[in-house]
Amino acid sequence: MLSDAQWSELEPLVEACRPKAKTPPQDLQRTLSAILWRHRNGAKWRAIPEELGPWWRAAQIFIRWSRAGVWERLLSLVQERGVQLGMVFL
Repeated sequence: MLSDAQWSELEPLVEACRPKAKTPPQDLQRTLSAILWRHRNGAKWRAIPEELGPWWRAAQIFIRWSRAGVWERLLSLVQERGVQLGMVFL
């Protein structure tokens, strides 16, 4: 799970990269924590713990952002700024 300190570093970068939609994603910190949990554990989407929110929301955002190139832009920003978050899947 993303700590508040990690999220405070990551949030402005995510906001700079994510697609702007009519409705902003709900509880983005928790949803990104679910995506990270899934990739760290190699689990299926449905195995995401309930406390990290609905599995389908994490899967939906991951897939949409993959298609939109958000993860690549986020990786570039993180590398440019030297932010150390330990996110291998980016």
